[in-house]
Order: sequence, then structure tokens, then C-alpha cells
Amino acid sequence: MRLRFRVHGMSFVAPAPVTSVLSGNHASRLRGRGLNFDEIRGYVPGDDIRHIDWRASMRLGRPLVRAYTEERDRPVQVVVDQRMSMHFGSQRAFKSVVAAETAALATWMGYAAGDRVGGVVFNDTRVERVRPLRSMSRIARLFGAIAEMNAELRADSPARTDYAQLNLALGQLLHMAPHDHLICIVSDFAGADARTQALLRQLSVHNDVVAGLVFDPLWQHVDERSALVVSEGHLQVELRIASERVRTPLAAFFKGRTAEVAELLRLSGVPWMPLSSAEPAVDQVRRLLGARHTTAHGGGL
Repeated sequence: MRLRFRVHGMSFVAPAPVTSVLSGNHASRLRGRGLNFDEIRGYVPGDDIRHIDWRASMRLGRPLVRAYTEERDRPVQVVVDQRMSMHFGSQRAFKSVVAAETAALATWMGYAAGDRVGGVVFNDTRVERVRPLRSMSRIARLFGAIAEMNAELRADSPARTDYAQLNLALGQLLHMAPHDHLICIVSDFAGADARTQALLRQLSVHNDVVAGLVFDPLWQHVDERSALVVSEGHLQVELRIASERVRTPLAAFFKGRTAEVAELLRLSGVPWMPLSSAEPAVDQVRRLLGARHTTAHGGGL
């Protein structure tokens, strides 16, 4: 809730060219007899002759019509990953917390724009769906689902990352967002595969989709003289990072996996933004929305 007052000046409406992360317009791409005048363009067969601008046509010597942008409601749907793979963070926060913060920002931005807000929250055992509605009680329900699943993440939890849950959540979202929704997916995309790519393509056909890829910068700033203790809840293993034989393959694995996910998102045609667990989400989102992330294929990772 405290992030509600941190979204001032932030908007999903694209302020710049189509190369930006959130390219597109808040208004419908459909054109018709709406309220907002869009442009005067040349007449093409099939245009309603009632839209002909006779004065402009007479002036330029060719038929011209007035086009309008039809305003439409655009519900905001946030998809929030709270699986065990998100229960990791080497610096400021766990990835799950960054995902929750980013989802809250997207929710408040949508609410401030007058849109209905809802979403899908999932962990390793269940998927919670909250249908979009413009009401504080619906937002409270959405945030409650996120907080509940986040509280279930513990180092001693018996749960293990269920990679199939990502596709299950996206599949259920297909039924909730048939068209004209703005969908924000915040996840580390653990388990993303060809099915994920297909689902993202389906979602983006009739909706605007943006992905937040949450990552931890451990391997970008690891102290080579240190040792790491990792655990899966029951057993602990000490990794001697000082050893080249340990450090090199681990770094290659994590960087390679992140690059694979980034490539999958690119092939899905979904704009994405990298979200580090080492920095407050509000600062990153504000910078990314304002700066228009144009190198959306590995930048920042």
C-alpha cells in the first residue's frame, strides 16, 4: 500500500517512439467514431463518406477523411511469481520481494489511470486469480494473495520449485484477458520453455504484454576471495568461489540461463525489462519507464 504514493509521474502510456519498452498507446488501436480526433488521412474505399472532411478535400484537391481514436477501457493484469526459485537474494532483497513491489507499482499505476486492476498470483502449489475491478477492496485482495504466498516462502519449506506453474498461470490468464488488457508479468521465468513462448505470443496478439525479468546480480559482483554457503532447506554446501574450477562453471550457468530467458522473451515479441534484486523496484521502474529501454535484449544483465 505504501507504494501507492510513489507512482506519481509514472505511467504505462508510451511517451515516445515504438522502440520503447511499453510501446503502444493507452487508447484503443481501433479507429471509429470515437471521441478523440486522431488525424486527417486520404480516403480509401470502404471509408464512411460521412467522415469526409469536405473543406480539407476541397483545399488539397483530393478526398480526405477525419479519423478518430476510440477510447476503451483497458484493464491491468499483473502476474506475480512467488515460487521457491524467487526466494533468493544476495544483496538488498529477495527476488520475490522485488516481484511483489513491481506488481504493486503496476497496480497503482493502473488504478491511478482509472483502469480496472486484477491479476494472477502463483507459487509452487496453487494459482490465485483476481478478476479486474476498479475498487480498493479488489486491490486489497490482490495484495493479500501476494503477501500470503510471500509469507509462505521459507528456507525450511518442503516446497520445491514447480517449473510447470509458470505455464499454468499464463494459461489461466488467457481466459481472463481475451483482448485489450495490459499484462505485466513479473518473474524469474524459471522453467520457461517453448510452451511459455507460445503462451506469451497468444497473450500478446490481442493484449499489450510487458515482462519484468527479476534477477540477482550475485555473479556480477561476487568476491572471488569469499566462499558461499547455499542450502535447499535441509542440507548446506559451501562453495569455494576462490577456486576457478568452482567459480567459472557456476557463473557460466547462471549467466547462460539468464541469456536464454532473455532470448525467449525476445522471440515471443514481448518487451521486457531487467529488474535487479539489488535495487529498489520503484527506482528501476521509474528509470525504465522514463528512459525507454531500447536495448531490451540483455541490457543490464
